[in-house]
Amino acid sequence: MRLFSRLFQASMLFLLVPAVQQSQASTPVDINVDRDGVLLQGKFYSVEGTGTFPTTILLHGFPGNEMDVLGIGGKLSQAGINTLTFNYSGTYQSQGQNSFGNTQKDIQAAFKFIHQSENIRKYNIDTTRIYLGGWSYGGGMALTYAANHPEVTAIFSVAGTDHGEFMREYIRNPDFQKMIDDIFASLTVPAGPVRLAKGATPKEVAEMGFDKLNPYLDLRKGASLLALKNILLIGGWDDVNVTIDHHILPLYRLLKKQKAKHVRIVAFQDDHAFSNHRAGLAQTIIDWLKSISNSSFILETPPLNNSMQ
Repeated sequence: MRLFSRLFQASMLFLLVPAVQQSQASTPVDINVDRDGVLLQGKFYSVEGTGTFPTTILLHGFPGNEMDVLGIGGKLSQAGINTLTFNYSGTYQSQGQNSFGNTQKDIQAAFKFIHQSENIRKYNIDTTRIYLGGWSYGGGMALTYAANHPEVTAIFSVAGTDHGEFMREYIRNPDFQKMIDDIFASLTVPAGPVRLAKGATPKEVAEMGFDKLNPYLDLRKGASLLALKNILLIGGWDDVNVTIDHHILPLYRLLKKQKAKHVRIVAFQDDHAFSNHRAGLAQTIIDWLKSISNSSFILETPPLNNSMQ
């Protein structure tokens, strides 16, 4: 019964994500991110002032919302860090269809947006200081992308889902499987804001074989590559959705085993939405970004590659 209760609470995450995020005040600029003809709707939180500024690509949870991510984007811009957010392909007003693979392509499109000369000038972007981060689904997707892309050297993950652990639980636990299937049914059109690609539901992924997808969706498999980077992992002790014990600590331990020298872990006494520590959460990220921004560890990012998506 206790396990079932925990899984029920975890399932509610997907239904509550939009509500807990949309309360954040913000004044971003609307943008379109072009992913090879698929237009993604986004927001750009621009720093006011002269000169050039570091810039963060900030990824939503799933399915996210059409505003900020836990209020982090607005706080970063106030602290002198440009921030770009966008809705994943196949969600809300973004075109296309949603899947793990398409999300990885979406992230690459966001990097291309930031490196376009007209956007560099318009938003005063310092291309030597580009960072990637996300919450929940987005935290896991950020780490997966970084494992596949050596040019991404600094990543923060807020209660980031290890999708390898998620799929293992889905496959081995019938109660969890049924609840997740019901949740996905409620999120997809016409009931919800998500248009899934064929083969993108957890059920279809399990039937096809999770191991046939990008191997670094299982974050533990990418530990040796991630160990070379600067990483901030943030969790909530009261988070029953992405638990520190099952999603965050195992990755941290593997990174340390791989002799990672630039990994930091921070935990708040809070739930998955960090309802009681939004200001502290944002400040932790700001302090970390500023510390690495002044560090020689972060080098100018080379041209984007076309490695595994």
